[in-house]
Amino acid sequence: MIERLDTILERYNYLTNELSKNEVLSDVTLMTKLSKEQSSLEETIEKYKKYKQIEEDLASASEMLSDPEMEEFAKEEINSLTIQKEELIKELEILLLPKDPNDDKNIIVEIRGAAGGDEANIFAGDLFDMYCRYAESQGWKIEVLNEVPGTAGGFAQIEFMIKGEKVYSKLKYESGTHRVQRVPATESQGRVHTSTATVAVLPEVDDDIDIEIKDTDLRIDVYRSSGAGGQGVNTTDSAVRITYLPTNTVVTCQNERSQLKNKERAMQVLKSKIYEDMQRMQELEARDERRSKIGTGDRSEKIRTYNYPQNRVTDHRINLTLMHLDRIMEGKLEEIVEALINEDQRRKLAGE
Repeated sequence: MIERLDTILERYNYLTNELSKNEVLSDVTLMTKLSKEQSSLEETIEKYKKYKQIEEDLASASEMLSDPEMEEFAKEEINSLTIQKEELIKELEILLLPKDPNDDKNIIVEIRGAAGGDEANIFAGDLFDMYCRYAESQGWKIEVLNEVPGTAGGFAQIEFMIKGEKVYSKLKYESGTHRVQRVPATESQGRVHTSTATVAVLPEVDDDIDIEIKDTDLRIDVYRSSGAGGQGVNTTDSAVRITYLPTNTVVTCQNERSQLKNKERAMQVLKSKIYEDMQRMQELEARDERRSKIGTGDRSEKIRTYNYPQNRVTDHRINLTLMHLDRIMEGKLEEIVEALINEDQRRKLAGE
């Protein structure tokens, strides 16, 4: 571990030196790239320097053991420093785990009402509101790309982008089937119904990631928008539907006023979906890596149940049950997010 940390420290010092050079500072692209890499190492470097300081303090305290007047103080100091050192080792082990290259990326989220008709669509709308509130609490921004309203409320389908710091790292575990148990507003006899909505979380594809899409593999249709978009949105054929023929993947965007902008947004979503398919194939080939993850991220996998009569939410992947569903639906997701991250880190450390 120390050898790896020394290598990281050497790299950090090199980046610091490079970022002081005028030729680097005058190259915005290079400066941004190096600054981003340096920033990603800062937490590890800070904790490693603290670790090295504790090692020095332990050596000093050990020398004081030979002095009868300082022996008791030295023992207390050694005990305290040893506890701090053990905690730092655990933190450094986690920081040295292989990082998901997508963790710092913005995301595209797709929510669909699934089993349960109108109630499933209403629940899809509730999930959208929940993520919006959580995003707001994190200082992130939400941009709706496409929406198909449900006939009784909510959404049959909604796609939106969340932009901000470390968005994917916190919400990547949300992909899967979300199940709700409650009495629908339309239920006259007070019976609890079970409905589902599916969530897909896709990392935004960077411009520097080369994904080849041939024009001959695309079918592009334009039509009149029917969703939100402000006054005048329905006066032109501005909505765009793109079908990627090799996999029959369909993406739609209609929330921008111009056809060109909708096409750009739709292509952005399509690239993210193709990128996700590529990653899934890589994970299937690397089965050991796949086993270390919490769930498969597949929308067919039931990941969580929201039980309204009991005010309970249960995440089935980590056997976590919380008895404050009302707070969760208000966007207070941090407890679930942290539990999922901690369990993922635990499994990776254990080599599961």
